[in-house]
Amino acid sequence: MGVKAAVTERFMNICKERQITPNELAVISGVTPSSVYSMLDSRRHNISIVLIKKLCDGLDISLAQFFDSEEFDRLEQEIK
Repeated sequence: MGVKAAVTERFMNICKERQITPNELAVISGVTPSSVYSMLDSRRHNISIVLIKKLCDGLDISLAQFFDSEEFDRLEQEIK
């Protein structure tokens, strides 16, 4: 799994745990729903750390808490 997929999976797992939709995540984070749905789009390969920070702020978690997850323990080497 690559980092972009891990970030997406982590946000989706948090949404599922908290029983919120991606649209609700956008609203509580002060970003547009299109920003969240763009992040979730598998055709997109990059995600901004600024967007990750805003979503974490909306979820009231730190970046450290976000990245301290098994999704990130399974990352593949990005340099090939």
